[in-house]
Amino acid sequence: MAHATRASRYSGIVLALMLGLGAAACRDTPSLSGAVGRLRLSAQRVDFPHAYPGTRREAEVRVVNGGRAPLDVTWTDVSAPFSLGEALPVRVLAGEVPVRLRFAPEAEGRYEVILTGTASDGGQVRLVLAGEAKPVPACFTPVTCAAATFDLVTERCVESVLPDGTACAPGNACITGATCQAGRCRGEERACDDGDACTTDVCHVLDGCQSVPAPPCPAAGPCQVGTCDPLGGCATAPAPDGTLCGAAQGTCEDADVCLDGACVKRDLPEGFLCEAASPCQASGHCRGGVCARPAAQPLKVDWEHDARTEGAQLQDLLVGPEGDVTLSGFYGTPVLDAAGEAPVRASHPARRCMLWNDRLLCMDMPMDGTVSLLERDTGAPRWTFTLADARPDFRERTQTLFLARLAVMAPDRLAALFEAYPTEQRRDTACRLYFLVVLDAFGHMVSARELTDPLLAECNHPHPYGLASDVVGDLYVAFAPTLNTGAPLASGTPTLLMAFSSEGVPRWRRTEPQRAGELAVVDGLLLPEWGFQALSTRDGTPVGSSLAQHLGRMVATREVVVPSAPGTTVNAGADSLSATPAATQLKGFRLPDLGLAWLYSLKEGQRLTTKELRLGTWPRGAGLPPETLVLTHAVAADHQRWLVGVRARDGGEAFQCPLDYAPRTVPQLMELGPGALYLMDGALGCGECDPPFATSQPRFMRFPMPGLLPANAPWPGTFGGPGHGHHENAVH
Repeated sequence: MAHATRASRYSGIVLALMLGLGAAACRDTPSLSGAVGRLRLSAQRVDFPHAYPGTRREAEVRVVNGGRAPLDVTWTDVSAPFSLGEALPVRVLAGEVPVRLRFAPEAEGRYEVILTGTASDGGQVRLVLAGEAKPVPACFTPVTCAAATFDLVTERCVESVLPDGTACAPGNACITGATCQAGRCRGEERACDDGDACTTDVCHVLDGCQSVPAPPCPAAGPCQVGTCDPLGGCATAPAPDGTLCGAAQGTCEDADVCLDGACVKRDLPEGFLCEAASPCQASGHCRGGVCARPAAQPLKVDWEHDARTEGAQLQDLLVGPEGDVTLSGFYGTPVLDAAGEAPVRASHPARRCMLWNDRLLCMDMPMDGTVSLLERDTGAPRWTFTLADARPDFRERTQTLFLARLAVMAPDRLAALFEAYPTEQRRDTACRLYFLVVLDAFGHMVSARELTDPLLAECNHPHPYGLASDVVGDLYVAFAPTLNTGAPLASGTPTLLMAFSSEGVPRWRRTEPQRAGELAVVDGLLLPEWGFQALSTRDGTPVGSSLAQHLGRMVATREVVVPSAPGTTVNAGADSLSATPAATQLKGFRLPDLGLAWLYSLKEGQRLTTKELRLGTWPRGAGLPPETLVLTHAVAADHQRWLVGVRARDGGEAFQCPLDYAPRTVPQLMELGPGALYLMDGALGCGECDPPFATSQPRFMRFPMPGLLPANAPWPGTFGGPGHGHHENAVH
């Protein structure tokens, strides 16, 4: 009985299995996503990478027969924009068959189709094909005489030069009939002539033809002064009788004076004008055979703006041609016409402002790389350029993009150097990218390029500490690694010097062992602030003598360069009378060989207080051209402050004028306007860093000096802070 029971159980199990299989065979057809039988696909869905109309994407799936016997398969059709690289297999042997799939849209949009395969064993598979066709990307704004289009083959923006003869906008109101020539916009210079030989007819790149007073006509000796006739032009005429013509001025006996156009010796009569007036001292007159002058009167402040009182971030000072004052700062909102009756606050913060084409050129604060040209009286923008908009390819590679420095290259060329954090780096990275953009007078992009060099590739926050351009508009940049991590930045060594043409094309580069600082350019010489020798602007090679002092923040005429005195600075805390060694001399060096031309020494007990120097002019007398002076500041043992004027031609002292104010620091910025001297002091931040005096709240003052004018010299002394001139003045 036991054996019979086991057999009966076995028969029941077999019967149950047979019934189960029969029931399975009688079920309804399975869903498309769960194929029955031996037919399989390597994927149930293919999402193609996005494409553009006119481009194609491809993918591959494998049709799999999971059994040993062949399968016959019937497939549904595949509709556009999807297609097959080859026909789908209608008979699938054991194993797998690869099938290529294509997505080739002709229009924008999202697309999806379902491909179904039914096998001879009743199994079924489904494949979803999906893809999106996006609009063809807009390429970055091309520069003048070039077009940028999206290449569907390389899927990148490609720039091409427009054909010669294509009309173009030159970005200069003084160019007419401009057409593209070899990729550059060229035309004829606009002729300007008002018919007056005593004016200089100029063309303003934004405003067109203008006439300004011509430079004084040249003299023909000390007693033949230059004159001008509106019809005949320059001529000479005898200097007024009694004009001092010799070196021994300030005397009344055996004095050299002009009579009938000739220089002769005479004893001067009582009351004769024997010494011209200075800014603080009336003219001298002969009294009892000597030239008597009243005592010098202190120069007094007639306008003051204290940023500390209002809690403002203002560390830059510039003076317009009419004497209007603009105050700005790296983190503040500019104040326009600050010394006028109704100062105007700009509508946006601006890092720095400078004068260009009689307007304010400001580096705006927004982190997208913006520069604006503003009207000086209202702050209304004439134009705005944003690098992130003009070059989205630059923007995509950067997480923060902003302006680092600006440099005037010419009336219709501006260099804007942008700094950026790379996208792949952390926000606190010391890695940097730099882009040099050249703009025309109307804010149109002339060229744009990334600057690359092994020094710039180092993650030590390399920074452009100096920018300058020469008379033909070529640009020079001084890069160096930084010694600290946060602004303001102090430069280290070495210095990378890079030169570019006025179109932004690289010319040369070299590395110097000194730290980087401001740059000046005079008559083919590049003068680095921390260098001891001038370099050729042609190729960067050393020129002339090597000095025993740094070139500093110098001033220069066409004949002489005057460096800041060794030991002077603009940093706060450097105003101690016990400074060692005391700076008591200025030196003039000949151009171009840099041999010593003259030496000026202060009076006993005085010392120089600041690195700031400026070139100004002061009238010498009726019929005589003005004297070009080097202006600096001194302090005496009794703490009296003095403005010192030294003749640029021979180093002789023109005047010393006491200044009536209570100093907070050394004079840190100095600017000249028509008939006035402007000073800034009281900034506690580093002044020899970039940005200078960051986060400080200094004081600005004006001292009236009727007759004083800024000098029209190659380098009057304005560096990367106030004014941001950065350009060698052309010869008039």
